[in-house]
Amino acid sequence: MSTSLVPSTKPQLPGVIDNTLSSIGSILESFNLPREVIASNEEIESAWNELPRELARIPPELRDGLVARMCVATSVGLFDGAINYIWNAVILNLRLRVRNFGLGYVAQILNKRFEEDDLNDLMDAELLDLCHKLELLSEDGYFFLNQCRDIRNNFSSAHPSIAQIDDRELISFISRCCKHGISSDYTLQGINIAEFINTIKGNNLSQSAIDAWELKFENTFPAQRVLLVPMLHGIYCDPNSKEHARVNSLSICQAIKPLFDSKIQSSLIAQHNSYFTKNDEQRMKASRIFFQKLEILDLLTDIERHSIIKSACDSLFRVHQGFDNFYNEPPFAKNLYSITQTTKTPDSTKSEFVEAVVTCYVGNPYGVSHAAVPYYRKMIENFSPKEIELLLDIPFGGTLVANRIKAYPNCRRRYIEALDLLNEKSLSVNQKSRIDKLKQGNFK
Repeated sequence: MSTSLVPSTKPQLPGVIDNTLSSIGSILESFNLPREVIASNEEIESAWNELPRELARIPPELRDGLVARMCVATSVGLFDGAINYIWNAVILNLRLRVRNFGLGYVAQILNKRFEEDDLNDLMDAELLDLCHKLELLSEDGYFFLNQCRDIRNNFSSAHPSIAQIDDRELISFISRCCKHGISSDYTLQGINIAEFINTIKGNNLSQSAIDAWELKFENTFPAQRVLLVPMLHGIYCDPNSKEHARVNSLSICQAIKPLFDSKIQSSLIAQHNSYFTKNDEQRMKASRIFFQKLEILDLLTDIERHSIIKSACDSLFRVHQGFDNFYNEPPFAKNLYSITQTTKTPDSTKSEFVEAVVTCYVGNPYGVSHAAVPYYRKMIENFSPKEIELLLDIPFGGTLVANRIKAYPNCRRRYIEALDLLNEKSLSVNQKSRIDKLKQGNFK
């Protein structure tokens, strides 16, 4: 939550001090009270001169009657009243932030009823705690406003005051209230959950509609995004969701992916893991696809990524062995390439990955799937040192591709072509020597 100075014109306060100072003395004399009952002339003048700088922090739209009363109270030395007025302005602004966040979301977070009367009934300390929990207040803002609350309770006109504060303490109090409690963040508007869900589950969203929701996500509160993104993930993974709802959920998540902070990522991981602990295979499978489509597979554990890559390898190998494989391979090759481009291949599945890619690249005695070859080439070019080792070991094993390399000249030629795809800078001296022997046909 930003607490930077709001760029606005300083309000021009009138030069009323000369008149008010003389009136203050006269009023106190009529009650036979000493001048020390309220702030001294020097303190009043000092506070009045400092006020415009602090008021500049407040957006013009929020310079309301309470702010004006604070100024009047300051001009006549009623610093305890000024504290009370500016604090009430803070409380009203914090309530506004909570309303804009969405009372329905607050109820969801608190797991209990929370409506307008519940908001208005909150004690000041409870309101500060809630705003901090919703990230409507920064850590600094929460700390300083809690200090202001203590000062207001002990030194303002709201309660019998235990002492008087001076001009420096007043200006410090007003400064913290303006900086942390009355800021331009009031312009943030929470997303209406009912409208959002109805939109997602309604019809296919156009690109302009997706762009509009992307903008709403950018302009809403961070804590709301932490709630909404897992909700979209849940809709995508729900086997009962309509296909257009799943597509809409994925499209919005792809659009707002740059907004995925550590809290959103943590929420997605937690929800994914909950499917695992519940042994919900349908949602687990959909969740893996969701992470893959968003290119965030690195958030998952090695075990999860092993399962995803192994499944993609098995599917590619199965199609390669099936009928009309030259025609059917490309989308499966593209899928495996997409996965391995966005996440590191776990050591546990490197062998299956290399075997699947090289088997399909080498092809069979009749040829290869030409449309899929570019994906195989890119994957081979990106082989890690460990994967290069596995590639060099292939001819000496008893696998299908090893037998093809030994039995068919065309397969042997394409295997040697695969060796030429390797980045020479990634090769060790020993690997270069092995490659030279393999190119000479030494498969023993």
